[in-house]
Amino acid sequence: MAKRDYYEVLGVSRDATNDAIKEAYRRLALQYHPDRNPGNKEAEEKFKEATEAYEVLSDPQKRATYDRFGFQGVESTGFTWTDDLSRVQREFGDIFGHGFFDDLFDLFGGGVETRTKQRGGGRGEDIETVVTVSLKEVSEDTEKEIEITRLDTCPVCSGTGSASAGTRTCPQCSGTGQIYYQQGFFAITRTCPKCNGSGQIIEKPCRNCNGKGRVRKKEKLRVTIPAGIESGSKLRVRGKGNVGIRGGPSGNLYLNILIEKDPNFIREGPNLIYQLYVTFTEAALGTEREVPTLKGSVRMKIPAGTQSGTIFRLRGKGLPDIDGLRRGDQLVRVMVETPVNLRYEERQLLKELEERTGRQCYPKSKGG
Repeated sequence: MAKRDYYEVLGVSRDATNDAIKEAYRRLALQYHPDRNPGNKEAEEKFKEATEAYEVLSDPQKRATYDRFGFQGVESTGFTWTDDLSRVQREFGDIFGHGFFDDLFDLFGGGVETRTKQRGGGRGEDIETVVTVSLKEVSEDTEKEIEITRLDTCPVCSGTGSASAGTRTCPQCSGTGQIYYQQGFFAITRTCPKCNGSGQIIEKPCRNCNGKGRVRKKEKLRVTIPAGIESGSKLRVRGKGNVGIRGGPSGNLYLNILIEKDPNFIREGPNLIYQLYVTFTEAALGTEREVPTLKGSVRMKIPAGTQSGTIFRLRGKGLPDIDGLRRGDQLVRVMVETPVNLRYEERQLLKELEERTGRQCYPKSKGG
């Protein structure tokens, strides 16, 4: 079955606010929740469809990618549902409880094994860092070395958080890692606050990590910045966030891309604009000038009679599209500078030129 437009799935307009998108998903999730529709495959598919739509539209970067490139653009970012349900879990955990997310993991391919891992050890938190690149670096795929600080497995206790092997069953959840209670129609579950979902209480905490099982560590990574990426984009490095608690899976690292302002160029999508300033005489008589590009200078001819604001195109001298299908152009905008601080003799020469040429040399203002 062909996918439906995400906005259509949630029943919101394309300019809907984040609050409207969140409310629309909340309504659909309650309506099609598997607990409310046992054995109903159609409801299950609608529940899954709504969650997928919310995951994309509630993230500004993914939403912008979807608005521009559709489903193909979202899929090209490496989006996988078992790894990207953190937003739903974070924003709706208090309402639906963790049993709700067990259903999500089942529907999106996580299954019982994923749920067991989550109960035994919580997934590590995602972390973010800013990566600054130049416009020249964006013209090709660029490899950058970055340094991050993340929570890693404690080397003393191997992540158990315990100074010894001694643990006991949590008395509050009886080892299940969850607290169950009824809220209206649903049976709600929440992570046990006493054992943080592990089901076990540490008798003697590790001194190196204070029983957390994780310690802060600096790490250097080499990451690839794709050609044509725009400032404000976000890239994901899987598994390089904080390590999970007691054997849980690691979170992800998100790279917020910041492109430095270039002294020569203004960027408009894949195109670059360069302003070339020429003198009054050069514009009138014509000239040749060296023009910088991202890959060295080129010599460009300025025809006689070029008007200020005229744009010349250097094809293929811009940036590649993020999908790599084409490369933009460099647009050279000629700006004619008017002479300033003229001496008396120079002013007289200009007046003489005006008297000799009259209006015939100024076709656009001839009738003025």
